[in-house]
Amino acid sequence: MYQAAKERYTTMQYNRCGKSGLKLPAVSFGFWHNFGDTANYEMMKTLCFTAFDHGITHFDLANNYGPKPGSAETNLGKILKENFTAYRDELLISTKAGYLMWDGPYGDWGSRKYLLASLDQSLKRMGLDYVDIFYHHRMDADTPLEETMGALAQAVAGGKALYVGLSNYNGETLKRAAEILDDLKCPFIINQNRYSIFDRTIEQNGLKETAKALEKGIIAFSPLAQGMLTDRYLNGIPEDSRVKRDGRFLKEAALTDERLEQIRGLNEIALQRGQTLAEMALAWVLKDDEVTSVLIGASKPGQILDNIKALDNCSFTEEELKKIDEMC
Repeated sequence: MYQAAKERYTTMQYNRCGKSGLKLPAVSFGFWHNFGDTANYEMMKTLCFTAFDHGITHFDLANNYGPKPGSAETNLGKILKENFTAYRDELLISTKAGYLMWDGPYGDWGSRKYLLASLDQSLKRMGLDYVDIFYHHRMDADTPLEETMGALAQAVAGGKALYVGLSNYNGETLKRAAEILDDLKCPFIINQNRYSIFDRTIEQNGLKETAKALEKGIIAFSPLAQGMLTDRYLNGIPEDSRVKRDGRFLKEAALTDERLEQIRGLNEIALQRGQTLAEMALAWVLKDDEVTSVLIGASKPGQILDNIKALDNCSFTEEELKKIDEMC
């Protein structure tokens, strides 16, 4: 039986999520890529053990994570039952609904029917009575925002979620959603959005500014830009890289000569800071209080340990920030 490391809380940094009482680890663990039905189960367990042993208390999922949709939740449920029963109250488990999950008119987007049915399915797959955070996964222009937010509030009222979050929303829609959730007395605390040195959409669509004004947390996914912000592509595209093996998430066309030159330039700045490019990229996302946590993925335990090292230096000089901005 797995025994968690006694010193697991000694090195991780925990940040308050907006103005709520909840704290998230500065580095959270996402189940997007490597926990589906094609992954190695023993490695999945090892990744979870490594994360938790080093203070990563937050495991992030969605109903459709796989491949095969639902398989990441199923695998986590098995891991929780076999190894983490004694630690459930030390874990934050989050899941989402909003993308296509099953056939027919009720398996997608943001209706009350879909969201609440999906959450019930997710809880069954994970063997849980509740999740800590339940997200609406994307904006839905065809469903009244009041209906979608009402479904999130009902999930909390029914004891199936402790908090709610929004993912892939922009600033304007976030503000309207927050007003509805406040009226419903629903504990909305966090936004999950893509954010990295290479993708600053949340700075341009008002999300980051609005979240700060409303005192809501932000958790950033793809902080390493699908691996571009690592040393993986410093010398071009390796034949054994994910780009060559599986182009679902990072296309070879994205690694232009200009992009590769940017990666090399950023790596030089990282080296001057005494960091790897990945460490600097994670530190950049966490450089101010507006981002609560970064979501990392991993296929090997060493990647988790390497990413945690980013917390050793999340401060940047004005000159460093200017160089990064000019380069990207």
